[in-house]
Amino acid sequence: MTAPVRVLVVDDQPLIRHSLRLIIDGAPDLAVAGEADTGEAAVARARATRPDVVLMDIRMPGGDGIDATRRIVADPALTGTRVLVLSMFELDEYVHGALRAGASGFLLKDADPGQLVDAIRRTHSGESLFAPRILTRLVEHYLDRAAPRPATKPATLTVRETEVLTLVGRGLSNQEIASTLTISMGTVKTHIGNLLAKLHARDRAQLVIAAYEQGLVSPGRATPAGRVEGRHNPEPG
Repeated sequence: MTAPVRVLVVDDQPLIRHSLRLIIDGAPDLAVAGEADTGEAAVARARATRPDVVLMDIRMPGGDGIDATRRIVADPALTGTRVLVLSMFELDEYVHGALRAGASGFLLKDADPGQLVDAIRRTHSGESLFAPRILTRLVEHYLDRAAPRPATKPATLTVRETEVLTLVGRGLSNQEIASTLTISMGTVKTHIGNLLAKLHARDRAQLVIAAYEQGLVSPGRATPAGRVEGRHNPEPG
């Protein structure tokens, strides 16, 4: 039997921690590894419990979540730990601060339990996940500051890698990409790894930005599932 994904819950409000624990422990493949109510405590508990995913609040006493995220991500003993930020606020400085600190995703507290559980699973599997409004604003932020590029395939990518990058940019999960392209999950993961290396991207969030910068998708509307739909520019042939 596969071991459950172990989650460290970090929030300064006991009621929210209790609610999150009920949701996480209610999923058969997830388990709460511990709790913390400050940024300092989050770092200490992460080092003590070595969780797979840290569900991190931002605004807390005793060190905020962004600084705690930075310290957890930089700790060599926690290389297998990923951070998913959960916040009431979608302010740009929080989103960009969390990303710069090394967070793998950013979810708002108005997400429903199913979205939260899915986000934890995807974060653990190496995917980045952002609330719809967050992803749209994140893309717009980067595009506003980037020099215009022609909508052409990057010269270093194969046709299949470009197809995968396009679907990543549209917000599809690995399973959805595998189904869309009729390839195995292992093949999808190989292509994702190649894309990260070739595009010098730290994580999936930066692949989304690359897809928009390359003109493979364009800003569109956010779906209820937390993904952003855009125009799919099909590869010739």
